[in-house]
Amino acid sequence: MTRAMIPAARPLIGQEERDAVDRVLASGMVAQGPEVAAFEQEFSAQLAGGRECVAVNSGTSGQHLGLLAAGLKPGDEVIVPSFTFAATANAVAVCGAVPVFVDVDPDTFCIDPAAIEAAVTERTVGIQPVHLYGHPAPMDAIVDIAQRHGLWVAEDAAQAHGATWDGAQVGTFGTFGMFSLYPTKNMTSGEGGMVSCDGPEIARQMRLLRNQGMEKQYANEIAGFNNRMTDIHAAIGRVQLTKLPAWTARRQELAAHFDAHLEGVTTPVVREQATHVYHQYTIRIEGASAAERDAFATALREEHQVGCGVYYPTPVHRLPSYGLELDLPVTEMLAREVLSLPVHPSVSDEDRDRIVEAVNTVAKAGA
Repeated sequence: MTRAMIPAARPLIGQEERDAVDRVLASGMVAQGPEVAAFEQEFSAQLAGGRECVAVNSGTSGQHLGLLAAGLKPGDEVIVPSFTFAATANAVAVCGAVPVFVDVDPDTFCIDPAAIEAAVTERTVGIQPVHLYGHPAPMDAIVDIAQRHGLWVAEDAAQAHGATWDGAQVGTFGTFGMFSLYPTKNMTSGEGGMVSCDGPEIARQMRLLRNQGMEKQYANEIAGFNNRMTDIHAAIGRVQLTKLPAWTARRQELAAHFDAHLEGVTTPVVREQATHVYHQYTIRIEGASAAERDAFATALREEHQVGCGVYYPTPVHRLPSYGLELDLPVTEMLAREVLSLPVHPSVSDEDRDRIVEAVNTVAKAGA
């Protein structure tokens, strides 16, 4: 009998979310309104240390508008990791600025402070760390570099809802922090993003930029965008926010089991200062070529019906949109070796055990 595929990711949408959408539809107010305002306040209290939060229509919009609100101008340089999703660098590039790609820590996959320090020039205005896979970047070192060089910090917390560094929530260290609410993230609003702001001026600029440059209708103060979140999406997000703590605990429970039982692969490292929220549980097939890692993934899917994903197979600096030749050896190594296993909250104990058995079997076969 063929077993059902365990998906690599699965959004969890229940009756409560459907009821919330119906409530908004029945109200007749579906554009940005009271649900968005309530979502911003609740998100701030639970995940952003009380910082003022601004909801937008996607995580990428949040990063783009946040950079503009921080004052990013054409020709400026922003230091970013190359081992991430392209949106991190794209948000810089669409502002007319220059993403400066640097290497990452091989253990946590997050940006390397030493690489940041080496990349600072007179044109550098900011640092954009990514809390990749749900593990926070080393924010104490990053903030120290920023302060010494007079730079701002823009946190890409797209995958890190609830993660902490030294007890402080991600999204509370920088000029702003962006959280994605895409369907496969740790929580979703269907589509959307949330930006935590370090002061009222950044928040006001965000609100202007998301709404055609106006606070009052037809009183446009600046040139802006239509990047608003709808009340429909916010209603979903508010329900998901109430479920996030239990979902995060399940992700951490699954990760602990994988740590204890996986063999023949390198399991994720968690720094002592970090709370990891496991948007992805990412192993390494150490010493593998990309083809060997891909064969490992194919065996998991086709022989064991275990979904998995490679995040990310091509470093951003080598994508056709950038096409750069850079010496980033850790990034290149990770792009060959990483493989993410299902760790979403709908993974059952039976699924969990199947995943362990599958990985250990494939690893042993390839040893």
